[in-house]
Amino acid sequence: MTSGKAIRDSFLDFFKDKTHTVVQSSSLVPQQDPTLLFTNAGMVQFKNIFLGVERPAFKRAASAQKCLRISGKHNDLEAVGRDTYHHTFFEMLGNWSFGDYYKEEAIAWAWDLLTREWGLPKDRLYATVFRDDDEAEALWHRISGLPPERVQRFDEKDNFWEMGDTGPCGPCSEIHLDRGPEACDLVDGTCPGCTVNSGCARYIELWNLVFIQYNRDAAGELHELPAKHVDTGMGLERITAVLQGVYSNYDVDLFREIITATEELAGKGYGESAEGDVSFRVIADHARAVSSLIADGVLPSNDGRGYVLRRLLRRGARHGRLLGFEEPFLFRLVEPVAHVLGEAYPELRTEAERIVGTIRAEEGRFAETLDKGLVLLEDSLSELRKSGRKSLSGDVAFRLYDTYGFPVDLTEDILRGEGITVDHEGFGRLMEEQRTRSRTISVAAKPVGFHFPVSQPTTSVNKGNEEAGLPRSHFLGYDRLDHESRVTALYQGNAPVEEVHEGDEVQIIVAETPFYAESGGQVGDRGIIRTARGDAVDVMDTQHPTPEVSVHLGKVVSGRVAAGDEVELSVDRKRRERAMLNHSATHILHAILREHLGANVRQAGSLVAPDRLRFDFTHDGPVDPEVLERIERDVNERVRDNGGVSTEEMDYDDAIRAGAMAFFGDKYGDRVRVVRIGDFSTELCGGTHIHQAGDIGLFRLSSEGGVSAGVRRIEAVTGATAFDVMRAYDAVLAEIAGLLRSTNEDAVEKVRRLLERQKELERQVADLKGRLGQNRVPDLLAKATKNAAGASFIVEKVDGMDAKQLRETVDQIRQQMPEAFVFLACPGEKNVMLAAGAGAGLDGRYHAGNIIKQVAPTVGGGGGGRADFAQAGGKQPQKTDEALRMAREIVSSIS
Repeated sequence: MTSGKAIRDSFLDFFKDKTHTVVQSSSLVPQQDPTLLFTNAGMVQFKNIFLGVERPAFKRAASAQKCLRISGKHNDLEAVGRDTYHHTFFEMLGNWSFGDYYKEEAIAWAWDLLTREWGLPKDRLYATVFRDDDEAEALWHRISGLPPERVQRFDEKDNFWEMGDTGPCGPCSEIHLDRGPEACDLVDGTCPGCTVNSGCARYIELWNLVFIQYNRDAAGELHELPAKHVDTGMGLERITAVLQGVYSNYDVDLFREIITATEELAGKGYGESAEGDVSFRVIADHARAVSSLIADGVLPSNDGRGYVLRRLLRRGARHGRLLGFEEPFLFRLVEPVAHVLGEAYPELRTEAERIVGTIRAEEGRFAETLDKGLVLLEDSLSELRKSGRKSLSGDVAFRLYDTYGFPVDLTEDILRGEGITVDHEGFGRLMEEQRTRSRTISVAAKPVGFHFPVSQPTTSVNKGNEEAGLPRSHFLGYDRLDHESRVTALYQGNAPVEEVHEGDEVQIIVAETPFYAESGGQVGDRGIIRTARGDAVDVMDTQHPTPEVSVHLGKVVSGRVAAGDEVELSVDRKRRERAMLNHSATHILHAILREHLGANVRQAGSLVAPDRLRFDFTHDGPVDPEVLERIERDVNERVRDNGGVSTEEMDYDDAIRAGAMAFFGDKYGDRVRVVRIGDFSTELCGGTHIHQAGDIGLFRLSSEGGVSAGVRRIEAVTGATAFDVMRAYDAVLAEIAGLLRSTNEDAVEKVRRLLERQKELERQVADLKGRLGQNRVPDLLAKATKNAAGASFIVEKVDGMDAKQLRETVDQIRQQMPEAFVFLACPGEKNVMLAAGAGAGLDGRYHAGNIIKQVAPTVGGGGGGRADFAQAGGKQPQKTDEALRMAREIVSSIS
């Protein structure tokens, strides 16, 4: 095995032979898990299985999972680049048992793969177990023959694994390798007293076997899981370094191609200097991380996942400067990243154009402020060196963040070499002040009806299906909107109940349902549920607490409903049909957008409601109006072509080979539903659709705009709603034509002529006002008086001027009487304008900006400006005379 790819394949083949199902890597963006920012372990996609709220399709699984550790409990960012074995992005090889095999098989197979298949020396391997795990210790001795001193016990810090602050967890057993004293990175390399878990690079962890048997709740309490599971994880980069005979992960082929590309771009070599090597390693690591994040749909922003991506990009750009890069360069590393990882993670190749564009744009924006920020930081460092202080003020850190785009961890990274820290308390205080200033109160429009919070109970509510946690619901709504079924569970809030009565709000689960639960952007169905007694529940929404469970959220409008009742479920037919029109329209729109804007366009979110559709897509910059017009035209042309809409279930890999578009933020099983429209659109989709494209009738664009950096949004309407919009436009046009006494066809031209006439009249009015202002100048000059110091000043009220005329009047007085100070106030009905100017002959004795600042609050306003000219406005014109008196007093007192 000479390559990382061969090692990855060998691992998966080994467990495939042990009847494990090899599953594809899930996205770096966890699905249905708000507790995690990123996928940080291979088991994340199986979390609901471990919790007992989702039934596995298989008992054994294996995968190579892309992971990111840069937030929360697992955060390796600070160590990346400074040593040779930490990464933000890495691949985790893992095998799992879902209530099947347990400790004995997990230990035996791990030992077999490492020693027999891969040939690692048994006399250099160690095993660790949790402090009270007698069973695991005994198994290690029996299976491996390891002597007692090489099976060691440790506490929670090293041998109790948790995915996060909450969630599945349990004791673990780790396998470590002794690489010899020459691998020691402590002191002088003599490895004084080094051992397993001592922090020395001589002893490295290869594989972690986690025996999951608990769930930790928000209070920190441990609860036994319904079944015991196995979750193992081994870093591909680390085991590759061992098998390729190198001490540094960055020397394996998974990194070398990226580092070589960086060397060629920089004109410098890896290994020439210790500091340079840190930058090479950071850049290689971050290039892999940002490429994978963008491929999975994350885009740079100022919060959440987008901000983590921005931090990585900017940290990489800064290390580029240390290697001598003056221009953006990170985007040039996308190609080697895709070449190395693209076979295992094909989205890196299919999304390469979009990844390059996103990185180049973000890197270019940061390049504009990076140098200025570095100057500010260097100036601050110089002051700290002189003073001997070891903490950068929160004010400087905040200015670097707010003005120059420096994430605080980037500032800390730069300061670390100087032994200087950041005043986090001061920085946090300024951040909170900024949030307070920018915080606005927004009230979201509430939908008709109501919604309940649907949680994920960890205890079963269906004794016949303990393993699933919640009763499963089989969806039948693709081909029917009415169906008879049985109530399997009732909930109020998070509590199961046996019966609900008229007026009660309730969550209902049935065995089979025609109601579509909200997913894939399509809103949940509404309708009615009736019992055989004639009792009724008005269903206002349908939701998925887990993929296999549909919950009907409603209110009992008559009678009662009990668990076990036979019921008839009827979907609101008209509402569903309108949603289906919009869902099929989003597929057509997606295809047309890619035709006009390029293959870089990918869906980034959607809303499919009965009254409208919203489609978010990746694209840099606004779409030209002419292009939007062509997009709308072509969508309608495809609608008129009336292509058939077909659906088919098939294997995921077969669907991708057949050209189906998958969205890498979504989670797919081995079997997927493929929706085809005509011969131009093929997507993986679980939503409901029409039978013919022509059923849409009409497609009408409502708006196009930006959502965030690199993401645009189109809103549109279809069918009868689009027709109603067109009729409304016609009615407005007819009304305008009536007011103009013209036909609809001539209305636009007549409005154009009226606007031209209005502009001409406005020009004439402005000209007349200008002349009027000029005519007032002699009168104002005649009112000049002198103060005790002999300086001339004019403080007067004028009427009927706009801001431009007021400014020009002040300028004319300053030019004609350069030794005078002028202050004018022009009141209107609801506001007042102030303007002040100091003539050139006053030698700076009068500062117009300072005087305006003092006077403006008198009229309920504010403003300022230069020493020679300043403006202000206020909302209390009734206090104009008071403001003028104050201005006279100030000017008169200046000597």
